[in-house]
Amino acid sequence: MTNDPAPKKARFDGDVGTLLQKDRPSKKNSVHNSLTKDALRKKLKEERRRLPIHFAKGQLISEVRKADNIIIMSETGSGKTTQVPQYLFQAGLSMVGVIGCTQPRRVAAISIAERVCKEMGVSMGTKVGFTVRFEDSTCHQTKIKYMTDGILLREAILDPLLMRYSVVILDEAHERTIHTDVLFGVVKQAQSMRKAKQMNGLKIIIMSATLEAEHFAEYFNNAKILYIEGRKFPIKMMNTVESQADYIQAAMVSALQCHKELEPGHDILVFLTGQEEIEGLSRLIQDYSNHLEGDLPKIKVCPLFAALPPAMQLKALSPAEPGHRKIILATNIAETSITIPGVKYVIDTGMVKLKGYNPHNGLELLKTERISKAQARQRAGRAGRECPGVCYRLYTEQLFKSLEESSVPEIQRSNLASVILNLLAMGISNISKFDFMDPPSGDAIQNALQELWLLGAIESVESEKLTDTGKCMANFPLDPKLSRCILAAHNETCTEEVLIIVAMLSVESIMYSPSDKRDEVNKARQKFMSSEGDHVMLLKIFKAHKYAKGDPGWCLEHFINTRAMKTVHKIRAQLRELCQRLKISLSSCAKDFSKLRRSLAAGLFTCSAELQKDGTYQTIGQKQPVIIHPSSSLFQCKPAYVVYTELVKTSKCYIRNLSVIDPHWLIDACPKYFHNLHLIPQSIKS
Repeated sequence: MTNDPAPKKARFDGDVGTLLQKDRPSKKNSVHNSLTKDALRKKLKEERRRLPIHFAKGQLISEVRKADNIIIMSETGSGKTTQVPQYLFQAGLSMVGVIGCTQPRRVAAISIAERVCKEMGVSMGTKVGFTVRFEDSTCHQTKIKYMTDGILLREAILDPLLMRYSVVILDEAHERTIHTDVLFGVVKQAQSMRKAKQMNGLKIIIMSATLEAEHFAEYFNNAKILYIEGRKFPIKMMNTVESQADYIQAAMVSALQCHKELEPGHDILVFLTGQEEIEGLSRLIQDYSNHLEGDLPKIKVCPLFAALPPAMQLKALSPAEPGHRKIILATNIAETSITIPGVKYVIDTGMVKLKGYNPHNGLELLKTERISKAQARQRAGRAGRECPGVCYRLYTEQLFKSLEESSVPEIQRSNLASVILNLLAMGISNISKFDFMDPPSGDAIQNALQELWLLGAIESVESEKLTDTGKCMANFPLDPKLSRCILAAHNETCTEEVLIIVAMLSVESIMYSPSDKRDEVNKARQKFMSSEGDHVMLLKIFKAHKYAKGDPGWCLEHFINTRAMKTVHKIRAQLRELCQRLKISLSSCAKDFSKLRRSLAAGLFTCSAELQKDGTYQTIGQKQPVIIHPSSSLFQCKPAYVVYTELVKTSKCYIRNLSVIDPHWLIDACPKYFHNLHLIPQSIKS
């Protein structure tokens, strides 16, 4: 274990992270400008030589040459994600195909590709590139390709044998996202079929810092497991003596105690479950910091969650000002997706908010629960990136030992309609027999097939054969219901409007609502609200943003997430190109929003709700009592029928993103759903 002090330049040397701003060339950074490209590459080369994975380079290449499947386990920060693809490239394994490396999150795919370009001294999109949803920087010369797992899954639709690739690296495998789990089966099948047809072989490498290696090895034909020892810096683990009844209160006390007692110059990262907890604790710590006495550093509280505008995220990622200590309050986005400079102390509450799905009632449930051991180790690893660190776990050592080794795979707690549509488009039939590592329930598969049948994507639940409509839907990287809305819009001559709405629904958060500016946010939101529903409201926001030419001042005034809107415009452009390739006309309904709402009903008819006599709502299909979310344009209204794009249960069961619809549109959209199942809305019955 090296005890060398951390170099002045922050490193991005692990399997995850965001290339830090101070790692990028800048006019303000005279030191950086003074370095020639050769000097910079030499410096990077020296850094790479100090990585733990460097000492296993020769053996690693040798093992990959000999075996078809390899499991690589190494500590966070060992350098496996940036270095392994380069080692394989240098060993000539890209001569017959691309070396592909998947990441669960787009931010990791992009930033890691940037780092590898820098280390290899090449421009982005030449030898090294990335592809994420709606953005592709690769070309025919690309030999190392970083991408999200969903991208490789979509490529397999057009090329089930993945002939473009010689090596596929599935990174961060412990996260077990739904796309990664499906990819396990897809790449395994591609490898088997290529071998049976005596084609060029496909090598599969599974990488993670923490996973049940034996389970993976068994699934991948008794693959060899390579353990790469060592991390850059040691991490001291501290557990509580007793269990903490209130983990948020315990987090606050721990953070403030660390601030008082530990030496200045290093920051504190606190893991919480969501935006509401983060904003609440942020206010409490900020109030405390205003009453600090003595020569303690000033506290700079930095929230960090996915929906946060980029300017505020940058505050968490930027170094603290002299005389200040950052206390970063983050969700599990900080476990793997980004690396935060300056962090030496991690406070792990041991809790996470996970999504669950009930196939019987179509209900998604956001539930706070205990993390897994794999997550706990990932969180601890954040403390040892730049110097020796400390992780304070707000739970006992005994409780840690009782945690599950890994979280329940996402594929066992998600709606499978999109996944199954993709598998059918690849020519894989008999979904229940597909080689899942951890198969989803039979009910979940049947529910997804039923949904695809109702949408007209398959001929029947039993045949699992795609219709022409289903083949067209599979071309869109969207939820099948939204794909069906686009096809319906072609007939209703409102494709342009539906594409905008689908693009707006495809990003995390359009409007950011600071907890201390609720009234101002509501006033800004009122300008866009519509009695026809939230989808029309989203359309109005898009048009206003376009009219303002994306002016940052306008976005700030209206609490619009600038980065999210830039992404929306990119998504819309990609969807328009896709429609043109599929010969779907790009028509507009102007201000006749009834056509728009009818198109939405054609895809969202299973997500419909009916007003009851007592003033409450109930979903038409599952008879689930629901409440219109307070953020909706229709919160104070009582329309008889609505369709929605989101049904989530937290403290209550909410429907979000609604449109007012005519019940006759539901019958027109899918008569068999309402007539055959005796679910005809009351007003039509009468």
